[in-house]
Amino acid sequence: MVRIGIVGFGGMGQVHYMNYKKIEDCQVVATVNTSEAGKLKAEEYGVAYYEDIRQMVENEDIDVIDICTPTFLHKAHVMESLSFGKHVIVEKPIALHKEDAIEMYRMAKEKNCLIFVAYVLQFTKEIAILHDAVKSEKYGKPLDGYFERISGRPGWSQGGWLFDKEKSGLIPFDLHIHDLDIIVSLFGEPESYDYTSSGGKEKNFKEQYRFTYKFKELNVVAEAAWYNADFPFTARWRVYFENGLIVNDGKNVTLYQKDKEPYVFDTKEEVQVSTGINLPPTGMFYNELSHFISCIKQGEASEKVSQKQVLTAIGILEEITFGAQSNS
Repeated sequence: MVRIGIVGFGGMGQVHYMNYKKIEDCQVVATVNTSEAGKLKAEEYGVAYYEDIRQMVENEDIDVIDICTPTFLHKAHVMESLSFGKHVIVEKPIALHKEDAIEMYRMAKEKNCLIFVAYVLQFTKEIAILHDAVKSEKYGKPLDGYFERISGRPGWSQGGWLFDKEKSGLIPFDLHIHDLDIIVSLFGEPESYDYTSSGGKEKNFKEQYRFTYKFKELNVVAEAAWYNADFPFTARWRVYFENGLIVNDGKNVTLYQKDKEPYVFDTKEEVQVSTGINLPPTGMFYNELSHFISCIKQGEASEKVSQKQVLTAIGILEEITFGAQSNS
């Protein structure tokens, strides 16, 4: 039995809790949270709650600590969890600076612990289809790609931390990082990259970005935005291969080929779990956390979300967001 402590019992912490309940041979035994809402939820679910990580590990038998706190708290919570010799699952991004992430991985190695970064899209059927197409080259080599993740400005952030560059990394780290993680996992580290951004003069952050990543044999463009408009959340992509075009229009993943009928892939998930937040029931968190628990049992790092992959994306976004990239 893998015994889990969740740090941060807001929306995402509760999503993780509901999914762990569906996974065999694991149990959430405690939470760490300071909000009254989080404590009430813990009481409702019959889970112990503590004021800090130290209290939790001193009073509970914990194997892994799952960190679902705001981004700017990740490093402190990861480092403290590792100091107690616990494996760590942490929501994305693990950090806003590459050197901080390197420090966390270094400490994990010293403590003989594992870190898993929760890039949940890697555990969807849509992205599995794309990985298979790129790896197998069944439709030829990829020639061009486009990824889009846009919405109106979100209103869920408590305390305004999401709109503070030093705390969230803004659009590049909160929104685009999902697509960049996929791009890096598919094609490796880009040879070069560039971007443009735009936003209203009265805003203290850019509201829209367009990124260009150049690889040896293809270019990939991505767009991310928090528009000053009531625009629905939209996530789409398309990748053009030598002998086909695969398009995710947000509802279906379809293969288009010359002189053939379009083929719609089966993306129905075998397991669907209610999230309790502004997402419909889905299997992606179940797939993600099941994978991490399996890795922990086997004592192995994740091949789906590798250390190199994580550090590559953070290094790129650090330079874009803060204008300085780690030399490590």
